[in-house]
Amino acid sequence: MPLTIENLLSENRVYPPPAGFAEAANVDAGEYDRAAADPVAFWERQAGRLDWAERWHTAHTWEPALPLDGPLAGPGAEPGADGQPLLSIPAAEWFVGGRLNVAVNCVDRHVDAGQGDTVAIHFEGEPGDRETITYADLQRRVARAANALEALGIVAGDRVVVYLPVIPETIVITLAIAHIGAIHSLVFGGFSAEALKFRVEDTGAKLLVTSDGQFRRGAAVAVKANADEAVSASATIEHVLVVRRTGDLTPDIPWQQGRDVWFHDAIAAAPDTHAAQNFDSEHPLFIIYTSGTTGRPKGVVHTSAGYLTQASWSHWAAFDAKPTDVYWCTADLAWVTAHTYVLYGPFSNGATSVIYEGTPNTPHTGRHFEIIERYGVTTYYTAPTLIRTFMTWFPDGLPPRFDLSTLRLLGTVGEAINPEAWVWFHQNVGGGRAPIVDTWWQSETGAAVIAPLPGVTVLKPGSATFALPGITVRIVDEQGVQVPNGSGGYLVIDGTWPAMARGVWGDPQRFRDSYWKKYAAQGYFFAGDGAKYDADGYIWLLGRVDDVINVSGHRLSTIEIESALVSHPSVGEAGVVGVTDPVTGEAIAAFVIPSRDVAVQDAGDPAFWASLESELSALLRAHVSREIGPIAKPRDLIVVPDLPKTRSGKIMRRLLGDLVDGRTLGDTTSLQDESVPSRIAAILGARGR
Repeated sequence: MPLTIENLLSENRVYPPPAGFAEAANVDAGEYDRAAADPVAFWERQAGRLDWAERWHTAHTWEPALPLDGPLAGPGAEPGADGQPLLSIPAAEWFVGGRLNVAVNCVDRHVDAGQGDTVAIHFEGEPGDRETITYADLQRRVARAANALEALGIVAGDRVVVYLPVIPETIVITLAIAHIGAIHSLVFGGFSAEALKFRVEDTGAKLLVTSDGQFRRGAAVAVKANADEAVSASATIEHVLVVRRTGDLTPDIPWQQGRDVWFHDAIAAAPDTHAAQNFDSEHPLFIIYTSGTTGRPKGVVHTSAGYLTQASWSHWAAFDAKPTDVYWCTADLAWVTAHTYVLYGPFSNGATSVIYEGTPNTPHTGRHFEIIERYGVTTYYTAPTLIRTFMTWFPDGLPPRFDLSTLRLLGTVGEAINPEAWVWFHQNVGGGRAPIVDTWWQSETGAAVIAPLPGVTVLKPGSATFALPGITVRIVDEQGVQVPNGSGGYLVIDGTWPAMARGVWGDPQRFRDSYWKKYAAQGYFFAGDGAKYDADGYIWLLGRVDDVINVSGHRLSTIEIESALVSHPSVGEAGVVGVTDPVTGEAIAAFVIPSRDVAVQDAGDPAFWASLESELSALLRAHVSREIGPIAKPRDLIVVPDLPKTRSGKIMRRLLGDLVDGRTLGDTTSLQDESVPSRIAAILGARGR
């Protein structure tokens, strides 16, 4: 009997597109049929939205992972360690023979078209400093930075690691790297020296770009020493380029003469024009590393033309981008969300974007809503984690002092959104009028794969709905057979798409084995996520397949159990994991953040959280039993002040399981707050575990 993930929750609320929105939408329902009729031709039409120096001669080639036998396998070839036949390395190309420059498509062409006075960036720093940058300003800054990089010896194909906060210089330098055809790898500014060192060494970077310091949670924090430690033994780094962000607030900046260069000095004498080269469609654009929460991080490689084509079209179509929009994607610039939906998608469409350096509760919990009001934000794209946090900060709804009337579209990204959080977001932030574009995608896919078209799709709270035009996704069982509506299984992508990763940097076998090996016979890309179809064929994401819990033979999704918990008014957020159980093999442990305010004097007391557990445990376990069924009732229910989350907003469920089972914690460098696991450990200790 094929294994599938059980379908537990059902959601019947629907939200049709508002009539006025649908009438003016960029994309109509016919887009699905046009794309399905000839997907390659569809993507060729979208590539035509870009400026090309030379048009492609071949739209698409694809070599799937095929068994290597006979002469292809080579002399003495043996099956893999798992007994399966050896497979070739899959290879895709899009728009073969075409040449363009990605940065020119994001900046220069808009200025050439007379849009130089259009605002490209509204920047808000955490301390309150602000800057508005037009496309003409951005073009000059990118040109100066590109000239400065070339003066430091950077040429096309060189790797440059960027270790900066969310500031305009990060965008300028990233686009400058693309302008000269070098390859960038952005690293979250909160990562440790060890995590940065790995990325510098794995890419063989020639240049590291960092800052003297950055602002975090209201304080200036020195950064340069971390950068120095990361490159101290590097055999490839020639220079460290330093952006002055905190200045006198982080004194005694370490400095190595001959290697270290101030960014402001480097651009001072640089010309504000730069003659860009054009590069092959498959020229590498960037390397982005998976978080590394399990095993060695993978450096996923994205190339130029196919990636930009899909990034540009999906931003225009899924976010219904209009020339009058003020768009805000809240992701840190180091994450793939920001690569596609801060940098390359919006800028390729000439959009006006907001970027914010700081945390959403600095200096107060309404900072994001203040920013929306100040700049007249029309599109707000953020993570379900933050939405659930807002629910705990504002349990009675948002204060009326925030004017959010400019918002016309909302978006979510990072992980599946619970239905109750979706409805709260729609009503409280979107005023009950703004459609929500719930997107599913990954670093490896490069751009959104499953998402509604906001003027077309009838929305269901918590469902990412359907695959976007031009892409085919399926939910299959272990054998690769598509499951029927009402069932769950493994999410796969059938075929290729322009923005897909082309490989893992320096490790093509890992690319094959991680994503293509499981369903090589069908030619499916295995995303590593579970999903289900509801009765209407809508797709619901169920989290990583590693997070599926097997309780007495029942394979249950953590996302569905979390959604049931969050639907109770006492719960603001929940994280569910499988833990060892001598009877059932695995049992369910649920960590919940209460929706009510907690007094400051109690928040740091583990005994207080243990007492809350005794108050809420029976109530919430019974609630889950009613919502889903007795099989999904948590064995353990632990009340906590916070959950371990990556900076991109994902709950790091693995750490929760390690804490309950008493295992040594693995890599925690990608956490927003590395103190959270120790606080949870203290609470577990107080409850006698």
